Amino acid sequence: MPTPLDRPPDTDLPAGKNNRDRTHWLYLAVIVAVVAGVIVGLAAPSTGKGVAVLGTVFVNLIRMMISPVIFCTIVLGIGSVRKATTVGKVGGLAFAYFLVMSTVALGIGLIVGNLLNPGSDLHLSPGAVGSGAALAGQSAESRGIAGFIQEIIPRSLLSALTEGNVLQALFVALLVGFAIQGLGSSGEPILRAVGYLQKVVFKVLVMVLWLAPIGAFGAIANIVATTGWAAVTNLLMLMAGFYLTCLVFVFVVLGVLLRIASRLSIFRLVRYLAREYLLIFATSSSEVALPRLIAKMEHLGVQPSTVGVVVPTGYSFNLDGTAIYLTMATLFIADALEDPLTWGEQITLLAFMIVASKGAAGVSGAGLATLAGGLQAHRPELLEGVGLIVGIDRFMSEARSVTNFSGNAVATVLIASWTKTIDRSKANDVLRGRDPFDELTMVDRHDEEPTASVVA
Repeated sequence: MPTPLDRPPDTDLPAGKNNRDRTHWLYLAVIVAVVAGVIVGLAAPSTGKGVAVLGTVFVNLIRMMISPVIFCTIVLGIGSVRKATTVGKVGGLAFAYFLVMSTVALGIGLIVGNLLNPGSDLHLSPGAVGSGAALAGQSAESRGIAGFIQEIIPRSLLSALTEGNVLQALFVALLVGFAIQGLGSSGEPILRAVGYLQKVVFKVLVMVLWLAPIGAFGAIANIVATTGWAAVTNLLMLMAGFYLTCLVFVFVVLGVLLRIASRLSIFRLVRYLAREYLLIFATSSSEVALPRLIAKMEHLGVQPSTVGVVVPTGYSFNLDGTAIYLTMATLFIADALEDPLTWGEQITLLAFMIVASKGAAGVSGAGLATLAGGLQAHRPELLEGVGLIVGIDRFMSEARSVTNFSGNAVATVLIASWTKTIDRSKANDVLRGRDPFDELTMVDRHDEEPTASVVA
């Protein structure tokens, strides 16, 4: 076990600062682009419609990343489950809890999205936001269940990753993941190789996301030119509804669970993790706070063995904020394009998102690729509607990341309480401020294995 003397106590701060500085400029650029798009759309509608291609190009770049993102995250996610289950009761309980809470979060997103209907006033056609109509022919609406199942089977393992069929990529990822799992220790080198591949994929995704201001400008200018102020008010309604839903989920759903199972206050836990929340808001990614969460959970009185299983696995399988975002954004796009999802389609989409969302917290913006993947798999004619979300996705990423982080912190305490691996008296002392966390002893615990860091 490392000691506080193994490295300088503030080594993690420069990295966080650098990440914050780079993200800060991108954040400002997106704000400027959105404001400029609104002005152009209102003042010069013809010009606004003319720059719609910028939004379409950005969506195409995101679509390019769908298959590799899903393949890598699913393969590594299955690998993390295998490691988690080797510790017995804690791993099994953690996985069951993550599955249930992800489903609950997705369900809450569906309920709120259906109640708000934030995109219903836009009345757009797929052609108004891009070439979505051209994608409609790719769907298998008239082929029935047999045709749908037949389409899942790719012509080859590699074609599933090159032809852009998301369900085929998901199917192959599951096969490869379970095959590596079956190899046992001999599959570790392959898993590490996929981990390195995911690093490359996410690096490319980050490069693409730096073009978000250009895509946001083109998409917002076109939509405002088409609908006027209705686009602005509907997007603001979606953002407000999403933030409110995340607050309710954290302080009501998770708060009640925490109080019942652990007799601890969610408000005190949030205050204890205040510095981590600031770091997440600065970078729009909960991954940067992973080592600090591990250290703080151990200081809270949770046994290191429990923390070591729950926190890394939760970063891949317990993405509550991302789950809420995926469902609400999907319903917004469908309503805006006047092609709402039936309840049956919503349920199948929910099932798909439960699997496809795993690992989406690894990079700020990966949720956008997962959203595009869900639409392409179930309603490809709505894929171009992702351009509607580009302008505000950056502003919603903070709420996603904070909710994901809160869900994993609460999950660690809950599972520790159920497995009796937490010192309750110490936890109470820490949360009440009688045993404060010493920042000088903070140790960055990033695992050197790619499989441990990429699932974050």
